[in-house]
Amino acid sequence: MQYLVSVITDSTDLATPEEDAAIDVFNSRLQAEGHWVFAGGLGGPDTATVIDNRAAEPLFSDGPFVESKEFIIGFWIIEAPDLDVALKLAAAGSKACNRKTEVRPFL
Repeated sequence: MQYLVSVITDSTDLATPEEDAAIDVFNSRLQAEGHWVFAGGLGGPDTATVIDNRAAEPLFSDGPFVESKEFIIGFWIIEAPDLDVALKLAAAGSKACNRKTEVRPFL
């Protein structure tokens, strides 16, 4: 089963060199153990555009969908046999990037 591991923060500060190194080690572990699917970092909320195309014309607006102190700054998509394994991997990812993570299964 695949899971989305979201990296949550309240700062647009980039990872420190130490965090980058720990993330590289974690990514290598995911790859070596067969859990790696895809990962990426995201721009801050100020780079977001929301599109609402439920009416006759699409409406484009700057900024995130919701105003929040915390936001998603990156993610991993992992392969894991069950939620317990996904949670353990997400905990290791949280430690590596020094930020909170959230796990959700793909439907």
